[in-house]
Amino acid sequence: MIVKPTWRPPGPALLFCPADRPERFAKALERADGVILDLEDAVAPERRREAREALLSAAGELDPGRYMVRLNAVDTPDFAQDAETAKQMGASAVMLAKTESADDVRDAARASGADVIALIETPRGVVNAAEIAGTVGCVGMMWGAEDLVAAMGGATSRFQPEEVELGRTADEYRDVPRHARSAVALAAAAFGPFAIDSVHLDIADTAGLRAEAVDAVALGYAATACIHPSQVEVIREAYAPPAAEVEWARKVLAAAEENGGVFKLDGRMVDGPVIAQAEATMRRAENA
Repeated sequence: MIVKPTWRPPGPALLFCPADRPERFAKALERADGVILDLEDAVAPERRREAREALLSAAGELDPGRYMVRLNAVDTPDFAQDAETAKQMGASAVMLAKTESADDVRDAARASGADVIALIETPRGVVNAAEIAGTVGCVGMMWGAEDLVAAMGGATSRFQPEEVELGRTADEYRDVPRHARSAVALAAAAFGPFAIDSVHLDIADTAGLRAEAVDAVALGYAATACIHPSQVEVIREAYAPPAAEVEWARKVLAAAEENGGVFKLDGRMVDGPVIAQAEATMRRAENA
């Protein structure tokens, strides 16, 4: 079943914000395109009740089109209260931590009354990515490297500097996280949800963040999540298509309306895939 997203990212840079820090809500929304109000990892368990109260108090001042609420996993004690909070807020979208099955998506959608962004960050979630993507109510997918590697009993998601001498490139993802990233992108493309790329934890590594964001665009990701406001502009610049690319896309789409099928433009063959790429370029330009 192809899922047509209802809630969509309002732009390419989505900033995580702890739900127990209400003084940051407005600032986060000012800096980023959208905000992920986090009730999971960013909030200590003993502060989650306070965090839920903060969300309810601020709900009337928040645009549902520009935020989602990250819920704790369905098998945790916090899930039901998190989902009820999102429902009372009138949240349009929730992100479900550690989504592992279609049932998880259905439970989150039913409990919150909102569209679900499935966060794939466990081995079972990666294995079931296609099933999850095709579930009614799943409008988006994201993946997470650190929880995935931890669940496997591993140590690091990226190659370390000392591994360079072994022929590796420091700070690049290891093979399993790269597979998870690809699995989420493929599942989303196959069944219709949008895809959000994972965070880049090294805040000072702007070059690495930009490289990953550029690659995310090439793979069809709709947005990249971030953990610090300074990362927002790097992501936006990476997702914004160059002026020459936008101009070419406009020419392709205009010529397609006149010619249809396969045709030649400026010495290049244009067919269905090229037209689809031009359409994607224009969508990125509109969100830039």
